[in-house]
Parts: sequence; structure tokens; C-alpha cells
Amino acid sequence: MANKDYVKRGSATKKTVRKPSKRRPWFSGTLAVVLVAVFGYGLYTLSMQPSPPANKALVPQKAEVKQPTSSNEKTLPPPPAEKWDYVDILPKREIEVTPKELKVSDVPYIMQCGAYKTMAQAEKRKLDIAFQGIKSKIRKKEDSSWYRVVIGPYKFKRDAERDRHKLQRAKIEPCAIWKERQ
Repeated sequence: MANKDYVKRGSATKKTVRKPSKRRPWFSGTLAVVLVAVFGYGLYTLSMQPSPPANKALVPQKAEVKQPTSSNEKTLPPPPAEKWDYVDILPKREIEVTPKELKVSDVPYIMQCGAYKTMAQAEKRKLDIAFQGIKSKIRKKEDSSWYRVVIGPYKFKRDAERDRHKLQRAKIEPCAIWKERQ
């Protein structure tokens, strides 16, 4: 069975011409102007102050507040004393903090910031690290063909972490911290 072309592209069928609608363009313009005018009038009436009502019996009367005229009449008591004193105490208070003692490792930490096949790549990484103010070395093992860029040794892991974060902010990564093998 042959496929039937439902769209009939390229066929010489008679095209129907649409007749323009009988909308009146002036009608929609006039309607828009009337709506804007009604909206503006509503805003104008809302901004006007209300006039006093004609019937005063419906308006609630305000009670008169007597002001004390002589010293015999009662006056308001003074405000109570502040019972919170932290506002005065906090600026003068000192807090003692005892930091944890840092654990000194027997084996120093090193940070490796890449292993490269060529010496030129390793020198480039070493230069990037030097621009951050950190001294690095290039190491190559005798039985390996890789050049490792190494920073350290560090006595504390915290110092190695600080330098690693400094390098991460400069978009130099990945850097790994290990205990140095002797």
C-alpha cells in the first residue's frame, strides 16, 4: 500500500482567500480610552479626603483626655528600671579559649601537585606554584618515567592544608597531601 500524502504539498489545489474581518478598529481604541478614564477617575476619588457626614449622630465622638493641671492629680509612674544588664556587661567581658594541642607527626607530610611525563610540563606547574609564593621541587624516581611536583615537607597537616587551599583559590589543582615515605 502506498503512503498517502495528507498534507498535499505541491499539489495544484485552489487556495482559499480569507476575507478580512469586519472588526471596527475605532471601537477597540475608544474602549481602551474609556477604561483608562474610568481607572483614572477612580484613583482621583480615592485620593480625595472624605467629607464630613451629614448626620452627626452616626459619627462616634472622641472621648476627651484630661491633662493633669495641678500636682494633686495622678500622673503616670516612671518607667520601670531595666532588668537586663548584658548591654553593659558584654563589651567588658573576656572569654578565654584554650586551643587544642597540635599533633606532631613522626613522619612529615608532603603535598604532590601533579605527575607529568615530560620535564617541561613539570617545570610549568612548578612555575605556577612559585607565583603563589610557595616553593616546590620536582622529583623523579629511578625506576619511573614520571616527574612529580612536590611541596614540603610539612611538620603539621594544617600547614599543608593551608597551602593547598591557597593553590585551589589560584585554580591550581589537584593537590594531594600524603605522609612522606622514607
